[in-house]
Amino acid sequence: MSARHEVHPIELRSYEIMESEVDFSSWPPGAAELVKRMVHATADESFARTALVGERAVDALTGALGSAATVVCDARMVAAGISQVARSCRVECYLDRASPDGSLTRSQAAVDIAAEENPLDAVWVFGNAPTALARLLELSSQGLVRPAAVIGLPVGYVGATEAKGALWASPLRDRSVTNVGRRGGSAVAAATINAAWRLAQASEDRGG
Repeated sequence: MSARHEVHPIELRSYEIMESEVDFSSWPPGAAELVKRMVHATADESFARTALVGERAVDALTGALGSAATVVCDARMVAAGISQVARSCRVECYLDRASPDGSLTRSQAAVDIAAEENPLDAVWVFGNAPTALARLLELSSQGLVRPAAVIGLPVGYVGATEAKGALWASPLRDRSVTNVGRRGGSAVAAATINAAWRLAQASEDRGG
């Protein structure tokens, strides 16, 4: 990996305030760093209560990012928010290449293209489109794609809660990060993978 992240004094102070007001003690190391970043990026303390982190998710994310896995994003806003990750990994959003065809939304069609080109061991990040996350689960159940890890944090009143619930109930649960409810979005999805990238860097600095 390349350049190491330098923490700005404002970020340090933000974390001091956040950790004095939000209880993260129930989260194990690694998972706690992801959840803290989710809260920090949004100032939404509810993520500390609603986040769900699979038992293998931290290792899966850091291992994949440390091996320069492709990162597939459901929206350009997510991709734009993970520029640090792009220093080490190929970051892709397939929306510009996709078109709805009547049975699939544009976001679902983009997942189909992404899955065809990245069937094995990519990291998938969803912050916007519940239908895209639902499509990934369909393709996974059919054996057409095998993600290394999934960050499933789409936002919205229609389908988001259900798609995230389906992810958590799926065989991908152990390597997934998601949350309960409607909250989500590009910022929190990008923040979560950025936190995993920092953990991967720290592991590399310690020699693995």
